[in-house]
Amino acid sequence: MDIKDKNNSFLPLAAVIFGMVLGGVLVGAHTQAQINSLEQSIENLEQGNVVNLNHTEDSSLTQLFRQVEGSAVSIRAYGADQAQGSGFVYDDEGHIVTNEHVIDGAERVEVTFTDGTRQDAEVIGTDPFTDLAVLEVDNTDLEPLELADSEQVQVGQRAVALGNPFGLQSSMTSGIISQKERTIRIERGFSIPNILQTDASINPGNSGGPLMNINGEVVGVNTAIESRTGTFSGVGFAVPSNTVERVVPEIIEDQDYEHSWIGVRGIDVSPEIAEEMDLEEASGFMIIDVVEDGPADLAGLRGGETEAEIEGEPTRIGGDVITAIDGERMRGIDDILVYLARETEPGDQIEVTAIRDGEEQNFDLTLQSRPEE
Repeated sequence: MDIKDKNNSFLPLAAVIFGMVLGGVLVGAHTQAQINSLEQSIENLEQGNVVNLNHTEDSSLTQLFRQVEGSAVSIRAYGADQAQGSGFVYDDEGHIVTNEHVIDGAERVEVTFTDGTRQDAEVIGTDPFTDLAVLEVDNTDLEPLELADSEQVQVGQRAVALGNPFGLQSSMTSGIISQKERTIRIERGFSIPNILQTDASINPGNSGGPLMNINGEVVGVNTAIESRTGTFSGVGFAVPSNTVERVVPEIIEDQDYEHSWIGVRGIDVSPEIAEEMDLEEASGFMIIDVVEDGPADLAGLRGGETEAEIEGEPTRIGGDVITAIDGERMRGIDDILVYLARETEPGDQIEVTAIRDGEEQNFDLTLQSRPEE
């Protein structure tokens, strides 16, 4: 809260009291002493305490920057095209976390620390489906950042982004967590679920840098912006820290990460689809196609065979509608992706509940690894 806001909170009260004094309602030495004390309190708030509140917040951000600055890095990737991004120290063995799209196709990757030191980095591995990558530098004298539990992050919580927007090294911006559990599409046709949304300024060059809480713990990895101009417009996205905690150790060990895959293409059930298919409610995920010899195909799930106009577009309908996995309700593709990511791994068998011809049926499905293409 700034001074103007604070004044607006207290001045009406002061005006009432001063009006009472001028009108002769309050009299006597004791009452006058109370008025003098109140006037002094208001003056203190206006001149000191409110400023101190802002000063405390500013000092906290300054202290946070000094605490974490050395753990953030600038990254340049050289290849057919040159890319620039950010990253942060993951552990004391020289591992650096960044975005996969920052180093995709790179022939050489260079990491620059805040003290100006530059080092070539080895790409240990990547996971394009979460847009995460791990680099390694020959430097163990590093201060890794701690990962927070992103499940505990709340909307409205302070968020601080550290990175190198437009190549401007070691820049900090702050804002809040605007929302949780967003889903963003990636170029390969898949989606990344459970994404954090923030209004902390994220611009080209911030990709791969940490999104932190006020304690300096990483809650996410800045990965994308929603923009029609290519620059920040108030909506940024970050891969949550719990995804980092799940994916990065496997990248370090195996150079990649295997995602569970059921092998379907479809659409969330809308009221229009529910009406066309005579469903009781507009909920679930309708299968349009199944991949031949994929998990869904082998389990006996089916796609649609009837064409209808949905939202002005010809759409195949009539396929099985997935409503639950292992007894847990699935309202649409986002729920399916989050469940598969959190609760399963390739090779696991799951029970898929689907509506076919108006009746619920259960299918035993063995998950496979998501293909790269």
